[in-house]
Amino acid sequence: MDQVHELEIAILSQAKKLAAVYREGAQHSQKRILQEAQQRIQQREQRETQRAQALAERSYRRLLQANELKLQREMDILRWNLVEGVIERLQERMQELMTDRARYLPLLRSWLGRAADAIERPTLVAEVNSADLDWLRPEWESFSRAAAAHKQITLATTPLQTVGGILVRSDDNRIRIDNTFEGRLERLSLRLHQVATRHLLADNGESGHV
Repeated sequence: MDQVHELEIAILSQAKKLAAVYREGAQHSQKRILQEAQQRIQQREQRETQRAQALAERSYRRLLQANELKLQREMDILRWNLVEGVIERLQERMQELMTDRARYLPLLRSWLGRAADAIERPTLVAEVNSADLDWLRPEWESFSRAAAAHKQITLATTPLQTVGGILVRSDDNRIRIDNTFEGRLERLSLRLHQVATRHLLADNGESGHV
């Protein structure tokens, strides 16, 4: 009986040791599983945070781009209105100038003379609007001779559709110098837009550099 009892005690002792080993292994496994789960949770949180940040950055960029486009549209409208206002004022000034023959006549003669010098043809044709045609026709010979005595310049009988100024061309119409209001305005259009942009930037607190 003593041997049986001792055997039972030995078996129980071994069982306790195995249980302790299993329990310790289970605890290590549980700890490892919890750590791995925690790491996966942290990684998932990091991915979600990064994803949320990326979405926020994309949303911010979209909003910024939308605001920039809106601002650009507003700037374009302001620039257009400013340029249109300048053109309107220029047209008014041109019409005022045309009524002042003492100022308008020398200017018209100067444009005619410079165009005649620039076009290397002996015979030229000048075109003006109907109002200028009426008062230039009777004195055209002396007017054209004073502007360019070395050229034969004919005044076209058909009026030109223009606010004012003069268009000079070769008689074969291959060379044209347009010193009408519209022609000069077209050549100044880029400069007008640059000036308008500079004024708009100055109004927005910029230094005015374009």
